[in-house]
Amino acid sequence: MDARTLPPVIRLAPEDGVVIARIALPPGTPVADGVAVRDRRIPPGHKVAVRPHAPGEAIRRYGQIIGFATEAIAPGDWVHTHNCAMGDFAKDYAWGVDAKPTPMIVPAATFMGIRRADGRIATRNYIGIVTSVNCSAHVADLIADAFKRNPFTGHDPLAEFPNVDGVVALTHKTGCGMTMGEPLRLLRRTLAGFARHVNFSHVIAIGLGCEVNQLGPMLEEQKLAGRLRNMDIQEMGGTRKTVEAGIAFVKEVLAEANRVQREPVPASELIVALQCGGSDGYSGITANPALGAASDLVVRHGGTVILSETPETYGAEHLLTRRATSREVGEKLVAKMRWWEEYTAREGAEMNANPSPGNKAGGLTTILEKSLGAMAKGGTTNLTAVYDYAEPVTAKGFVFMDTPGYDPVGATGQVAGGANLLCFTTGRGSVFGMKPTPSIKLATNTPMYERMVDDMDVNCGTILTGEESVTQCGERIFQLMLRVASGEKTKSEGYDFGTSEFAPWTLGATM
Repeated sequence: MDARTLPPVIRLAPEDGVVIARIALPPGTPVADGVAVRDRRIPPGHKVAVRPHAPGEAIRRYGQIIGFATEAIAPGDWVHTHNCAMGDFAKDYAWGVDAKPTPMIVPAATFMGIRRADGRIATRNYIGIVTSVNCSAHVADLIADAFKRNPFTGHDPLAEFPNVDGVVALTHKTGCGMTMGEPLRLLRRTLAGFARHVNFSHVIAIGLGCEVNQLGPMLEEQKLAGRLRNMDIQEMGGTRKTVEAGIAFVKEVLAEANRVQREPVPASELIVALQCGGSDGYSGITANPALGAASDLVVRHGGTVILSETPETYGAEHLLTRRATSREVGEKLVAKMRWWEEYTAREGAEMNANPSPGNKAGGLTTILEKSLGAMAKGGTTNLTAVYDYAEPVTAKGFVFMDTPGYDPVGATGQVAGGANLLCFTTGRGSVFGMKPTPSIKLATNTPMYERMVDDMDVNCGTILTGEESVTQCGERIFQLMLRVASGEKTKSEGYDFGTSEFAPWTLGATM
């Protein structure tokens, strides 16, 4: 369809009481039969009513409830935070009623992956440095810095090792002054997930020596003893000696790390983390559904996709429980939602506090609306498993991991769980990466893509302009997944994103 002949609004379901502005709509713009924008300009991506809503009446988008009218809304009115708010309503979990066999694609597509000695498939080949505590962060950075290319002189310490993607220091702000129990277990599980990540050929663990998160017990608890080199700064004799020992270790293993070779492997080896950040009113129309179509292709080729961001699935979980392969899987997801309700209430917050100012400026009004758009990233296949934060993901197909909605924390959990590829949709323009896993950025709209073209890998705004369908865009994303998994660099990799974004979920009191 010629973009010039497209209607000015998008209607997503026949029962919807609102439509979405494809472009800015001045007063008088027709939006439905006999309905025109009333007395104020509607920004792109925002909602306009196409029928009257009485106070307290449910407002629907995607055919689902996104909120309730807080005042009388007339046809042609702008619908947003001034007249639409959260409210309780009954949900039918209908455990597994929509679960059905997934038609697999045979033979599966392939990509050029790196096969490790244990048979796992990597998409990148880094050497990693994990830290037990913030007190060892700077020492880890000093070791990694010794192997960075100097942008001014051009000196590259890894020039003789072209198959090594880099040396990565993963530092954080916790590890001591923390409570034992769940907070410590969660941190250790996250660090262990990165320590054993397939995209690391070798790993050093750096501790201070007196922290709560002691290296020895952590390595023992997570069954990492003997699998990586560990150093306590106090035992090593201080900063200089630890840095020198760390640099020596990296130099010792570089030749071995460089010996990897890429080989054709099936797409079933893909474990794809699904993220969205800086969402807007188009996220649930373009990039998220297109990523969902690509997710379906990953699953149909035998791979795994990980949806997360539990607070950004809140209110839409009943649509996922219908796709669960068992009642147990569905109930585990609902239990996560109840935990978040209790957690936010205990902290004096509310679930609807999630949409950020940028989300709202982009047209998203409530967490219900945001969730319905966000869950589209997961496609349409069965929900096969639900995981705790940073838990190793072993199931195939579409799975869910319990994480916060904050992008760095959510992605950290997914990568700790084993994701070897990450796809990140954005409407407002997030810049992001998550080493050692390559991140593909998908723009929801063409103006933002063109404005931030140096950061965006895919323009899904073509769906909005009628240049391609959701299915066609999804196929394009899937093909890019295969190329990136084979070694093609993403925009975020070009800027060396991915170390500062490492952000384990912090629970409990800081003492």
